Amino acid sequence: MKKAIRITIGVVILLVFGGTIVYLYSKSKEDPKTYKTETPFYTDIVKKTVANGSVTPRKEIEIKPQISGIIKEIFVEPGERVDENELIAKVKVVPDMVNLNSARSRVNKAEINLEDKKREFERQKKLFENGYIPKAEFEKVEVSYKNAKEELEAAKNNLQLIKEGALEKKGESSNTLIRSTTQGMVLNVPVERGNSVIESNNFNDGTTIATIADMNDMIFKGKVDESEVGRLHTGMDIILSIGALPDEEFNATLEYIAPKGNEENGAVQFEIKADVNLKDDQFIRAGYSAIGDIILQKKDSVLAVNESLLQYENDSTYVEVKEGESSYKQVNPDFGISDGINIEVKSGLSKDDKIKDPTRRQE
Repeated sequence: MKKAIRITIGVVILLVFGGTIVYLYSKSKEDPKTYKTETPFYTDIVKKTVANGSVTPRKEIEIKPQISGIIKEIFVEPGERVDENELIAKVKVVPDMVNLNSARSRVNKAEINLEDKKREFERQKKLFENGYIPKAEFEKVEVSYKNAKEELEAAKNNLQLIKEGALEKKGESSNTLIRSTTQGMVLNVPVERGNSVIESNNFNDGTTIATIADMNDMIFKGKVDESEVGRLHTGMDIILSIGALPDEEFNATLEYIAPKGNEENGAVQFEIKADVNLKDDQFIRAGYSAIGDIILQKKDSVLAVNESLLQYENDSTYVEVKEGESSYKQVNPDFGISDGINIEVKSGLSKDDKIKDPTRRQE
């Protein structure tokens, strides 16, 4: 029994030893690993950061009434172009009853006073013509009569202003006719005929009747993370991509960087503004969302390699250059700027070098 066990153990050992010999022999016969290679090439490299934002007119003017009332007519619609002083809307005045009653009472008192002064003037005029009173005394009565006529005229004008918001003798209703204060395109008309409006004064902004902007003077408003803002300066070029206009690119120039950031979702964001350079045939609607590529650094026609070829060991970056059929040597080139896909090669490689791609085996 013991002899059979020893024979079995010996057979197992021989099988394991033989299998190991066969495995090592087969491994020695395998073809060495080979990889696909790429060569350096010349290209333009642009290093940039991205800002998300929107395109808006530089100035949007809100047209507000100078008198409270009800919208009687509207003469413009959004999308129309208007000139300065062009008629936009007409307001019908709804007078305050207390002020209206006071104005009517003032007119009545002025009429009574004028009648009294007129009778006095006519009596004094006859006495003066007959030589019974001196000229100085008559002139005082004459001045008093003229003042009474002027007071009546002022009272009537005040009553008309309260009732209608304008004076007939002026030939225009400066308060009831709402006119554009600038030239541009009507962006919005938030009121309709019949709506009540409030005048603009020191205590109230007033009701906006229309918003007008110059659509030829547009700016890009965006936000940049605090980690990138330190590399920005005014005058930098920005390439805008607008989602609504995928086939067009717009050039802009950075003109403002906020001195103070605001925390949003745990990150500090800084507002930037850029002047959009529109061509004659280009039109952007207000409020389009846009992505601004801010060019931090740009180099044209430089020797570069794909960043996927780079390998890393500790703090060094290197590539492997093919030497023989299946052998490679490690090279540590001097690299420059990168756009995230390609990286500039300053020295250490030539355009004829074959660089190992560690991610792609040769079949």
